[in-house]
Amino acid sequence: MSRYTLGVDTSNYATSLAVFDTAGEVVCAKKRFLPVKAGQLGLRQSDALFHHTAALPEMLQELAQEFDLTKIDAVGVSQKPRPVEGSYMPCFLAGVSAATAFAAARDIPLIYTTHQQGHAAAALYAAKGEALFSQKVLLFHISGGTTDLLLCDQVRTITTLGTSTDLYAGQAVDRVGVRLGFGFPAGAEVSRLAAQCTEEICPKSSVKGLQCSLSGLENQCNALLAAGKAPEYVCKYCLLCVADTVVRMTKAAQKEYPGLPVVCAGGVMSSDIIRTWVQQRLPQVYFVPGQYSSDNAIGVSILAAREAGLWLM
Repeated sequence: MSRYTLGVDTSNYATSLAVFDTAGEVVCAKKRFLPVKAGQLGLRQSDALFHHTAALPEMLQELAQEFDLTKIDAVGVSQKPRPVEGSYMPCFLAGVSAATAFAAARDIPLIYTTHQQGHAAAALYAAKGEALFSQKVLLFHISGGTTDLLLCDQVRTITTLGTSTDLYAGQAVDRVGVRLGFGFPAGAEVSRLAAQCTEEICPKSSVKGLQCSLSGLENQCNALLAAGKAPEYVCKYCLLCVADTVVRMTKAAQKEYPGLPVVCAGGVMSSDIIRTWVQQRLPQVYFVPGQYSSDNAIGVSILAAREAGLWLM
């Protein structure tokens, strides 16, 4: 019998809601990117909190037009960025407030999780259904705020194995895009422009073991633009450097953790150029559709079903 859960996620990029059917289907999902003024590289947390607070009632109404919300059996919400002590961002308070009110009004369980665990759950589900939830997985979470290689154990425990020592991959991509006149976040436009470049490119990534450095990537892209390279070339170069970073970090991790599945999550990993480059060199790495890779509440709704005992894996 189907049971239904509602997921709520209010990240620094988007407001998102999702309904999951324990029969194994995402019933519907809604997402709105936070509005960012032209030329800016993000929002102040007070502004993000305001936009989430304004968007959630409207989005719940939209969701109610597609699904009977009285059928919801449990609610899940991201309450912070990562499942570690001290992890905190005010923007998640909007989601927690909305989810708490919904669960209390319906007298149903409220499950707290994190943005990172939501990303992990959505990616694992999209990659192989429920199969990956019962084992350890190497998971890349690469977005505007992370460039992390994680050891994910049933999503309940997540250990950081490697990360960027400076700039995050999503920051590098967004800075290149905003410099070229695109709105923030700029990943989709950078990918679109990069796809128009037919030149062969040899990226230069900076990786030492399980750690990487990406501040040099921004400098390299700025230098290429200053030298007169076409925007299409620079965008492709930027994305391929990220892709090569993923390949080199994965190979290092596989030496220490042989045989584990590798899954890529996070908004940056929705790029076709990155996926193609990586899978040409590491065919067994899982990439998932953009709906499940970028910021979303799908994974949160899935975790709510599991932790509430409605979806047993």
